[in-house]
Amino acid sequence: MPDVFVNYRTGDEESAATMIARELARRFGDERIFFASNSIDPGRRFPVELVRAVEECEALLAVIGPRWAEVRGADGRPALEAEQDWTRREIHTALARGVLVIPVLVGKATRIDHAVLPDDLLELADCQYRRFDHRNAESDLTALGDTLARLLPELGAVDRDARAVRERVKAKSRKKSAPDPGSTRMRTRDVEQRVRGGIGNLNGDLSGTFVNEPKGPVNTGRGHQYNAPHFEGDNTGVQFTAGDNSGTVHQRFERERRHGTTDDE
Repeated sequence: MPDVFVNYRTGDEESAATMIARELARRFGDERIFFASNSIDPGRRFPVELVRAVEECEALLAVIGPRWAEVRGADGRPALEAEQDWTRREIHTALARGVLVIPVLVGKATRIDHAVLPDDLLELADCQYRRFDHRNAESDLTALGDTLARLLPELGAVDRDARAVRERVKAKSRKKSAPDPGSTRMRTRDVEQRVRGGIGNLNGDLSGTFVNEPKGPVNTGRGHQYNAPHFEGDNTGVQFTAGDNSGTVHQRFERERRHGTTDDE
């Protein structure tokens, strides 16, 4: 069952109707958009299929161009005046059913004048319309599709454009939350350099725990504890803490002064 019936008049704006039907079919699926030249299979009875589709649709788009009311039938009279005119019959059926009817004014077409409409279509002039201009085709088609997706929940649920937007947002969110491998490698390298630079000149068993610039007492269990370089004062020495955690020994190694040797404090 089609959700949207695209109604148009041959000789007025077939090209605009074709673009609208094609875009809506892309966005919501072929089976949900009825467009006579595409939706009726070969061998099917044209009148029967038209009536069935317009009686089952949830919305009808009446594509109206500048010549919509002027196109003449085989008898030379305006086609709109004939009760059996298919464009007129489709719109009348939709209005009688009370489904959503949206006039789509194409190009320079103006708001529909009650005076040009037969009595059974007078309500069409009161329906809020949308505009479609070939110069703004992309934005106008998007706006029309957005309107249908909002007004018809069945279409909104299968809206391919909306789904694509959600997927892009999710992908962007996953990308932001994923750790940066380059940043991780840099932090690891920084730690390695600090360890090598801070204790590389110490002698003895370095199998204990290394702590970088502690702010207070640290107890890590058995084994030695080594602190990475912590410079104080005039930066003439390096302080580190070592021990078996039964007590704390602070040692300060002073650089060899200009006139003297290294002193232990």
